[in-house]
Amino acid sequence: MKRFFAFMLTLGLATMSLSGHSHANPLQAKVYKDPNCGCCAIYADYLVARDYEVEVIESDQVVQMSRMMGIPEEMQGCHLTMIEGYAISGHVPFETIDRILTERPEAKAYTLPGMPMGSPGMGGVKNAPFEVYQIKDNTAEIYDVR
Repeated sequence: MKRFFAFMLTLGLATMSLSGHSHANPLQAKVYKDPNCGCCAIYADYLVARDYEVEVIESDQVVQMSRMMGIPEEMQGCHLTMIEGYAISGHVPFETIDRILTERPEAKAYTLPGMPMGSPGMGGVKNAPFEVYQIKDNTAEIYDVR
């Protein structure tokens, strides 16, 4: 429970620090993952390969943390990544994250629900476009399709 409250404090501070970021410095990402999930670690490697500094934090509270960020349980991915105050749930492609950080929308949560085959960190062949949802005011709408 102490780790959960420490996460919430960190999350609050990260959300308040949405100053303009210079891409000259590596972006910081925290990936919260279930200790038993392997694809989450592969997703972290995917971000590292794109010059992110990534801290992987194992937690059994990913569902609860995602819910607190406004992401409904049925729309959650298998891990939660915090980047510059934005909550990124699941295997969201780098191009979508880059778009979020460039546009700086008001919404603070984005999700690629489930574990789609062929998405970053997942094996297999992509069999449909990846629909990334933006969660704002308890409403989900498609933000990006890749």
